[in-house]
Amino acid sequence: MSEAHDHGKGSNERAMWLALALTGGFMVVEVIGGVLTGSLALLSDAAHMLTDTTALVIALFAIRIGRRAADARRTYGYARFEILAAAFNAAMLFVVAFYILYEAYARLSEPQQIQSSAMLVVAVVGMIVNFISMRLLTGGKDESLNVKGAYLEVWSDLLGSLGVIVGALVIRFTGWLWVDTVIAVAIALWVLPRTWTLLKASVNVLLEGVPDGVNLDDIRSALRSTPGVQEAHDLHVWAITSGKTSLSAHLLLNVGADAEAVRLAVGAKLREQFGIRHSTLQCELTPCDSPDDFGLLPLPIPAGDQAGTGHRNDPAGGDLRR
Repeated sequence: MSEAHDHGKGSNERAMWLALALTGGFMVVEVIGGVLTGSLALLSDAAHMLTDTTALVIALFAIRIGRRAADARRTYGYARFEILAAAFNAAMLFVVAFYILYEAYARLSEPQQIQSSAMLVVAVVGMIVNFISMRLLTGGKDESLNVKGAYLEVWSDLLGSLGVIVGALVIRFTGWLWVDTVIAVAIALWVLPRTWTLLKASVNVLLEGVPDGVNLDDIRSALRSTPGVQEAHDLHVWAITSGKTSLSAHLLLNVGADAEAVRLAVGAKLREQFGIRHSTLQCELTPCDSPDDFGLLPLPIPAGDQAGTGHRNDPAGGDLRR
């Protein structure tokens, strides 16, 4: 891990601690305000504040765990805890959203009195707190799904606070109590698609799927176009956590090709074109003739290029690894 990357992680952690202090402190105020004013929209926003606080605590815990060095049992280390935290936060957001929808349905049939003035004051303060927290987390949201999860929760709360402000003003000047419930539903529905996006991204990492923004066909073409490479197969690309993409592949070499030169050329391509710095490359002089452990058949080799049916590693000594 580079010094710059470590510095980025440290900055993210400091920002998250500040956001936690702001969000956690105001959450208590908003819960009290929601109970005293009778506002479901305010309680809905307070519930999201609770998920924000929990998300930040989990995210910070995951960052600390993720720093542990690799050991004999976990050779990749503990970095994937950040992805587990992001998935948990997404699941928690789903639960809160559906609870608000359920509570809103109950209130439509039995509206409650709402103190719009107190509701307005609490919502304005909440919007300011959410705006500050969102700005603190902006810098790291594109580097980590963990930070992005916390950022999305705070961003949804910012809009939620804005919605509560609008609702408080409408109720104050019109007396339409149902507006409070409608805004609570709108907040819940706004969060759901963004939560689904976060959950899909987290599950994709946990399933070791191809990371977003990585095109497998482009990588395969780059491998095949490397001088000395006849074919590339058994290609796998995955991420341990955000920003840590790994690759493994079998390279069928042309007759007389220098395996070490090919390995260095492929490694340079992967770094420069795709940002992949961790790759495991196996060079072969004859093509594989059986599926790999995951049932993936190698691409067919033209009949004129067939040199045999056996499977041999590089004569210099087994798998070639970076």
